[in-house]
This record gives sequence, C-alpha cells and structure tokens, in this order.
Amino acid sequence: MNRERIRRLVRELIIEIGEDPTREGLRDTPDRIADMYGEIYDGYESDAELDVQFSEDADAVVVRDIRFYSMCEHHMLPFFGTVSIAYAPNGRVFGTSKLVRLVKKHARRLQIQERLTRSIADDLNAQGVKGVAVWADAEHLCMRMRGVENEAKMTTSAFRGIYENRLERQSVVALVHQGARQPAP
Repeated sequence: MNRERIRRLVRELIIEIGEDPTREGLRDTPDRIADMYGEIYDGYESDAELDVQFSEDADAVVVRDIRFYSMCEHHMLPFFGTVSIAYAPNGRVFGTSKLVRLVKKHARRLQIQERLTRSIADDLNAQGVKGVAVWADAEHLCMRMRGVENEAKMTTSAFRGIYENRLERQSVVALVHQGARQPAP
C-alpha cells in the first residue's frame, strides 16, 4: 500500500465531507487511517499457510468461535463475528493457531461474508483433508448504520469433501452445535 497516497486521499475526503483537516482533532487523522489500513487490509499480503501439521488423526477436529473483523466491499464498513471450522484429518492435523491465521488472512481484505466462508473452506480443503465444514456468524455495520438500519445477523456455511454428503454433514453440524452448548469448566 502507498501510505502517503492514502494519507492524501483521506485528507481530501475530510475536506469533501465539509470538515477542516487542519483542525486539532483531525490533523493526524490521515496518518492514523493510513496506518490502520496497513493493518486491517494486510490479508492481501498475508503468507498465512497451513504448512505446520502434526502426524495425528481423528474423526473430526472442531475449532469454534474464532473471532474475526472484516470490511464489507460494498460500503467499506466493518462486519465482524466468529468462524467455526470442522475438518476430518487425513493422518495429519493442523495447529490451532494456523486455523486462526487462515481466518485472519481472508478476513483482512475487502470482503463479503459468503466469500470469506468459501475461501477458508477451499484453502483448508486444498491441504488434502477428508472434509471441511466452515460456519461464519457475523454482524454487519453496513446494515446497522445505514439503509434498513437493522440488527439482523447472518450465518454462512461451506462444506467440502465428505461433508458434502448429507449424513456426514448432519453429523458434523450436530458435533459443532453440541459442543457450543456445553458449559465451560
């Protein structure tokens, strides 16, 4: 990203909405936004890979409630929530932090929730697992702050491999939802 160009564009935007970019509260805003964009859009340059695996097997591995923040590509306003991932290993498992980094990689781009969910499933499926199921639950500020001004939430899902089979899908959905209802120790 060209940080200086972003700074100039933000300064122009401040002027266009009727504000004074030299006023005390706004003076450093272009720099702050340029820095912020470097952080929240680093998914384009992320090298988050699923290269660290361990020789283990299980029927299913489930990681629930991976928090994410993203930006809607339609209005450039935040949407945020959680992603849950279930996968059926094929003799190798991933470190949990790798799955968190995978979610972050895809969330830190201009995005829509449906693509976010599919991209995570596709990346994990490409690692040779038997199956992948991904759910994303999110709140969208583009819907809360403007337009219909409603607090509805959205859930999206993507199923790959063995989880494309109806019975396998039902089994993994039950597993994920059963674990979500169990109280913490």
